[in-house]
Amino acid sequence: MPEVGEDLKRYLRSEMMPTVWCPGCGHGNIARSIATALDRLEMDLGQVAILGGIGCSGRTPFYFNTNAMHTTHGRVLAFATGLKLANPRLTIIVAMGDGDALAIGAGHFVHAARRNIDLTVILYNNNIYGMTGGQQAPTTPFSFRSTTSPFGSIEPAFDAVDLALAAGATYVARTTTFDFAEMPEFISEAIRHPGFAMVEILSQCPTYFGRLNKLGDAPDMLEYERDHTIAAEGSTTQAVEITRQDLLGTLPVGVFRREIRPEYVHQYAALSRARGGNYGE
Repeated sequence: MPEVGEDLKRYLRSEMMPTVWCPGCGHGNIARSIATALDRLEMDLGQVAILGGIGCSGRTPFYFNTNAMHTTHGRVLAFATGLKLANPRLTIIVAMGDGDALAIGAGHFVHAARRNIDLTVILYNNNIYGMTGGQQAPTTPFSFRSTTSPFGSIEPAFDAVDLALAAGATYVARTTTFDFAEMPEFISEAIRHPGFAMVEILSQCPTYFGRLNKLGDAPDMLEYERDHTIAAEGSTTQAVEITRQDLLGTLPVGVFRREIRPEYVHQYAALSRARGGNYGE
């Protein structure tokens, strides 16, 4: 991770600053980690595209000095799939919120993972719809408040890692904005991975989620992330054996799958060439 003050400006559109994110929002930390990953990998920015949907996370592409696309709510993976098929050489990073990915966009998420399309999904999970008024999201924990569940949610929260694993994603990780040094490590590894990769990042939202649930300001919420996560077996953090009791009120973080299997666009190109086409050449 760059030291404080280290220059990452070449990765960012300075004319778009400051960001629209609220003071204390964790999304700025995630954006910095994406920039750090691009720097570590020495990426050709002309060959990188960052796509976003609707919501707080969807603003991410605006701030990067790469190719960028702002898409419709829940459909960013459909756009990303088309872009990858149109230009297989592009490195495509998809910024998605928990609502964008797991509510209206859940079907696209499942099938992009199932096909193992070479996309890197950074899933910003702040447990709430932050941009549109603090409504309950698929990831809002049971009993927690939102503007549409003022007496506490009566629904179980959606687990993005479980969904990604079940759908067939070949790289699956979860970390938090508290784990400042770990974020760019996982993002870098996900970008390098030759298949569908998802990094879920738990991100604090002091404006809505924190205020409605009396979790304090941004530093308090970072401590909450620290205290309510536990290292998963096989993660890059210290591995521990997790019992059912350990998981009560906590989420495991780390890398849950690293698997190499045939990637969709590569197979499509091979099929095209076998039938006399020149796709991918």
